[in-house]
Amino acid sequence: MRIAIGGIATECCTFSPILSTENDFVVQEGEEVLDYERYPFLQDTPATILPTFRARALPGGRVSHITYEAFKSNFLKRLEAALPLDGLYLDMHGAMNVEGIDDAEGDWYEAARKVVGDNCLISASYDLHGNLSERIMANLDMLTAYRTAPHVDTLETRTKAFTMLLKCLNEGIRPEKVWIPVPVLLPGERTSTEYEPTASIYAALKDIDPLPGIMDASILVGYVWADEARSTASIVLTGTDKAVMEREAKKLALNYWKTRDDFGFSVPHGSIDEALDWAEAQPDDGLFISDSGDNPTAGGVGDRVDFLKTLLERKVERAVLGGIADAPATQACYEAGIGSSLRLSLGGTLDGSTLPLQVPAKVVFLADVANETERIAVVQVEGVTIVMSHKRRPFHEEADFLALGIKPQDYKMIIVKVGYLVPDLKRIAKGIYLALSPGVVDQAIERLLYKRVVRPVYPLDKNFFWYPEVKA
Repeated sequence: MRIAIGGIATECCTFSPILSTENDFVVQEGEEVLDYERYPFLQDTPATILPTFRARALPGGRVSHITYEAFKSNFLKRLEAALPLDGLYLDMHGAMNVEGIDDAEGDWYEAARKVVGDNCLISASYDLHGNLSERIMANLDMLTAYRTAPHVDTLETRTKAFTMLLKCLNEGIRPEKVWIPVPVLLPGERTSTEYEPTASIYAALKDIDPLPGIMDASILVGYVWADEARSTASIVLTGTDKAVMEREAKKLALNYWKTRDDFGFSVPHGSIDEALDWAEAQPDDGLFISDSGDNPTAGGVGDRVDFLKTLLERKVERAVLGGIADAPATQACYEAGIGSSLRLSLGGTLDGSTLPLQVPAKVVFLADVANETERIAVVQVEGVTIVMSHKRRPFHEEADFLALGIKPQDYKMIIVKVGYLVPDLKRIAKGIYLALSPGVVDQAIERLLYKRVVRPVYPLDKNFFWYPEVKA
């Protein structure tokens, strides 16, 4: 058997003013795609694996058209060179938006299908925050998505997408698919699988997979910050018995719909001031607050200073803010040197909706890195320790702070530009609060100006009837 492998993975916030370009992606071409740490299942496969092209990027704004077309052209050229093919495995995310192309994954699959032909089976692995469309479902033969958020089953999902493909090729199966879009659109912080009702909803999938005629059952909560017609939750089943698949898909969809009012935040949540009130009232150190509206891992711009402004106005002591993406301010700190005092114009340049904050700062740490774009500076502004970076990035692991000389447990509170905490920070947190801060990935999605999502959809609309129907 001859199986090609490739893909493109990013999550695009259509409310962001930032355009994602080639420099934002990590690109692998040819043999570089055969990353056995990411794809250990390829080492012992009986098939001949033909690597093509793969690109991945931190969530951000929509991808520039010229970048996408260059990537697609590279992928298709390598895919054509790999012909003839029995199968194609695509390692995807599922929420990419491109200038002028809403359904970017659908465009990618359709182009791939034209190259490989109708007889080649195409399998894809997805993030559960992906969005689906008729074009996607028409060109994929099988699909499986993560079942955990935070994502701790990424390898298992990639493995399953590939092993399903192998099984179908070995046994001569052309699988069926059943897809039911569910008109519910919620942020990941309200649908974490660590908490109810999502935990039970996803736990039910393990009982469906073994049913005769079913190979995989997946639930996608969708990506909420893409103002697209395809943005919604979805139920997708892959298998051989369409009647059984439709029955189980409808049960999953109806259960998801019936529990829509039960999806909520798993930690105390409120305004920036409310989150700070709760933290200051606690006797413990090592308290974490999420600056959720500016979360780079969801597509946020990462340079808003709403939180910093409030911290300084309240004269909060022993706080860490990690971090703010600001290349000029970071560069100024490197030019000044450790121990220097300077006045910084901080943040507000990427987002465009807030003004930079003028602050007197003292440089306390500079990361020793060779690449200018990897520079990170730490400054002290009154009682707040601020982490700044040359480029937009998250600080969401304990190691991110320890590498900068910051031990989170030594501070009263640590403000991080994330949504839910990843397990590593959750492990050391003495308290967790989520601030519904403003930004392009605002958790209070009713405050965002949606124009193109299909209405009605919960929670933008509340009082409407819906019953699951299989999408043709």
